[in-house]
Amino acid sequence: MRLGRIASPDGVAFVSIEGDAGQETCQEIAEHPFGTPTFTGRAWPLADVRLLAPILASKVICMGKNYAAHAAEMGGVAPDDPVIFLKPNTAIVGPGVPIQLPAGANPVHHEGELAAVIGRPCKDVPAARAAENILGYTIANDVSARDQQKHDGQWTRAKGHDTFCPVGPWIVTDLDPSDLELRTEVNGQVRQQSSTALMIHDIGAIIEWVSSVMTLLPGDLILTGTPEGVGPLEDGDTVSVTVSGIGTLTNPVVRKGK
Repeated sequence: MRLGRIASPDGVAFVSIEGDAGQETCQEIAEHPFGTPTFTGRAWPLADVRLLAPILASKVICMGKNYAAHAAEMGGVAPDDPVIFLKPNTAIVGPGVPIQLPAGANPVHHEGELAAVIGRPCKDVPAARAAENILGYTIANDVSARDQQKHDGQWTRAKGHDTFCPVGPWIVTDLDPSDLELRTEVNGQVRQQSSTALMIHDIGAIIEWVSSVMTLLPGDLILTGTPEGVGPLEDGDTVSVTVSGIGTLTNPVVRKGK
């Protein structure tokens, strides 16, 4: 199932997106998509609505240095234990919403990632039972202001700006995340191309580690790390992140204050 969130002439709704490319329809879900969704009977062609970020997360937990080649390109090595950090939920935007580069921040990098969406409250989850607590998977872009990251010595400001967490276009519930192609393009040029099979800590290990620290709630997003090939975004660029089995998340880039 593909779960999405849309803005239609009738308001904002969670939907199940059904049908082949170019002919998709959005079937309205009553209340929320967790558990077994029920439907209202209302539907809209996908072409007639606007896709929003597919979920409203209480928190965004991110994995750092989860691909060895990316850790190396940033001048380090991946540590034995997972490295986690938070992005504020106010950084979340949906497909097509401009990424706003802060005035003076340079460089600002893209980081294409697979994201897991939590499906129910959970704590201290064993790796072997991680899948029971996942609603599905979507795509995220962990936008990062490198100069601020270096200056501050930690990552909150550099990764926490409004619009620095594009998510979408939808959530796929029936997906094996173990070996998915991940590709990031800027203005049609491939910057990142890798596979989730190269993650150092897989989904089970990530869920076990994170849930040992904090309670996870329905809708929480876990960004699973980015492969090598991160690079700068400039005013006027268009960045697209594609994950096989899910689709493509595309956002324009603008310099804030112009």
